[in-house]
Amino acid sequence: MLRIWKKAENYAESSRVKVLQPLHLLTACLDEKTGVLGEISLKITLDKSLLKDVMEDTSIQHQTCSVFFNVQVTEEVKSILEVAINYMKKYNQIYVNEGNLLKALITTNAVDRFLSDDNRKTILSLGTTSRDMITHIANYKVPIINTHHIRKVNKKEINELVHFIGKIFSNEWSQTISEAFSLNKLPVYVAFDDNGDIVGFAAYDIYKNKKCYFGPMGVALSNRVKGIGFSLLHHCLKDMSDIGYEYAIIGQAGPIEFYEKACNAVVIPSNKV
Repeated sequence: MLRIWKKAENYAESSRVKVLQPLHLLTACLDEKTGVLGEISLKITLDKSLLKDVMEDTSIQHQTCSVFFNVQVTEEVKSILEVAINYMKKYNQIYVNEGNLLKALITTNAVDRFLSDDNRKTILSLGTTSRDMITHIANYKVPIINTHHIRKVNKKEINELVHFIGKIFSNEWSQTISEAFSLNKLPVYVAFDDNGDIVGFAAYDIYKNKKCYFGPMGVALSNRVKGIGFSLLHHCLKDMSDIGYEYAIIGQAGPIEFYEKACNAVVIPSNKV
């Protein structure tokens, strides 16, 4: 996202009007060649001549400031950013990501005239939904992680853990974890705070009995950006590597950029569009 912000700002600064517009945000997203955005950029096309005309349009009337940028932005951009932040909050995230921004660009209709119906469907399908990812763990090396207050769950903690997951995340996840307690060896890790309360969990090989499958994982919102999710992930990946798995599938990854950074995971290409 920082690269996208910077690119959009550079496009605005190099234009005649020097005001950041929705199209600058869209173009910056499509110029990003990594991850989901790279996949999207290969599957949609834009009229470059129309883009240039819009970027050079000097008829913009309403300009304002934004804490995200060092240049003036249009009121429309300000609204898009507010919608993106609302999506972030809706999904209990702590940073605006590319999915939030793309969804805001589409749902506010700010870039409708630049995109065909098929393009909009492609962006929503590939860029704003959870995606499966894969990471190579055959020669896995454990990074520096927090081992304090993180350990395998024990069967006496089933009620506490299931209640935590159901309250903070979803009944589907709590049911998945509940069923895992029937296994002889529980492939589930939990993280505790200093008071001994559960604040996060991660599991593998339990979702629909799929092997090489990491997830679900979740950390309470108030305990994120503390490295807990990173540590839980790598506790599980180490176990999976020790079992002998060549790869780990990360199912329905919401924070795609987290897994890209945390374990070099890549999005599995979609054949739906």
